Amino acid sequence: MTTSSNRRLAVPVLLALAAAAVLLLPATPAAAGQASGSDEVTFTKHIVPILQRSCQSCHRPNSLAPMSLITYDEVRPWARSIKNRTALRNRMGAMPPWFLEKDVGIQAIKEDMSLTEQEITAIARWVDNGAPRGNPDDLPPPLEFAGPGEWEMGEPDLVVVGPSASRDADQPDWWGALPAVETGLTEDRYVKTVQVKEVGDSARTIGGRFIFHHAFFALIDEDGNQLDNGDWPTIHDMRNNPRGYTFDPEAGRFVPGNSRLQWDDVHLHSNGEDTTAHLEIAFQFHPRGYEPTKRIGRIGFGTADIDVLPNRDGQVRHFYQTLQQNVKLTMYAPHMHAAGVRMCLEAIWGGRVETLNCAGYDHNWLRYYRYEEDAMPLLPKGTILHGIGYFDSTAANPNVIDPRNWTGFGHRAVDNMLLVLAPAFILTDEEFEAEMAARRERLQLSEGDTVIGCPLCGFEELPGQPARPAADQQ
Repeated sequence: MTTSSNRRLAVPVLLALAAAAVLLLPATPAAAGQASGSDEVTFTKHIVPILQRSCQSCHRPNSLAPMSLITYDEVRPWARSIKNRTALRNRMGAMPPWFLEKDVGIQAIKEDMSLTEQEITAIARWVDNGAPRGNPDDLPPPLEFAGPGEWEMGEPDLVVVGPSASRDADQPDWWGALPAVETGLTEDRYVKTVQVKEVGDSARTIGGRFIFHHAFFALIDEDGNQLDNGDWPTIHDMRNNPRGYTFDPEAGRFVPGNSRLQWDDVHLHSNGEDTTAHLEIAFQFHPRGYEPTKRIGRIGFGTADIDVLPNRDGQVRHFYQTLQQNVKLTMYAPHMHAAGVRMCLEAIWGGRVETLNCAGYDHNWLRYYRYEEDAMPLLPKGTILHGIGYFDSTAANPNVIDPRNWTGFGHRAVDNMLLVLAPAFILTDEEFEAEMAARRERLQLSEGDTVIGCPLCGFEELPGQPARPAADQQ
């Protein structure tokens, strides 16, 4: 694992445009946590609401971040650093670590922790004016967090403790499988929510001292055969998914009774200290008798044909996949390695090209952007997905250990990858049309309206197909 700060093509131009857009915004009443142009920005009235929504889930005692940002005395020494890191917006090294670009593509994303331009400006004004504390009576109620031994997703029905693993301070990375453990579940159940935590032998896992870079798991029977229980999304990635993953209400994951759990794809890396840790996975189940009505798979596509030249910025690589079935994408998860700084995903259908999303990339934070229900791309079979990756192998990218090195595809963080993980519902033609009809009604679309990520949602009759007969003619 390395540290980061993201570079984008034409960044000065984009920042200038963003600043101009802010100046052109109409004057509106100040929202909670935001100050009007004449207000003094204070910690108690304006800054704390921002920290509560976007920072404190990690920046609190016994959590991921190396410092707590709860009280004024904790925040004040970091004020200028907070200003500088939030001003990076979606670039590498930005805080909060949310890299989705706001000027292109789908913006209806669950648990969006990004800051508005007004919030970024408020933080800068607060710092530049000496970081005043403000009136204690303006403080909002403090947030309540899960304590030691508790889970952010709520009380689990089952916790499975994995085997321990160790890395010495300067030991090389390791890939492989860890021994299987019994789940302790004696009956078949369907999972509603799942959460994974890394638990260390000391407080060294706090402040980023992790050794599990990522881990996939599988359920197996007593003979060691992997069970066909549907795809699981990546549920443990470095500094991702702190609140757990809740599946679609109609697509719970099946866990058979008397099964075992094995971490069958694990990447361990050293963190600079001798560390021993293990993973714990918590499940919340649907009520007994629940049966899913949908089945979700995973579209993972990319390319191993990666040729990143040494000491060069602005390198662009492309990869494609043609959909053989109708799909409903549930999230966008770009995956690169150290030299990666940005990725875009396009959908091409019927001569129409549209950008679904672009996001900066920081290999310290593997972000998954989960779409809101009516923003999930509904893509017909035959759609071409086009991924575009941007690489910076120069010394200006602090993730790059040695800018003199050529890199290609590989599992090490100093190698490179270029792929998209996208859990998706696979839909029949009838299901696809029903999904589009429901979305047209909810969004009140008119004939010919365009919706990003749903090229056919604006059509009652699908282009290129004969009109369906009226009910009285059937």
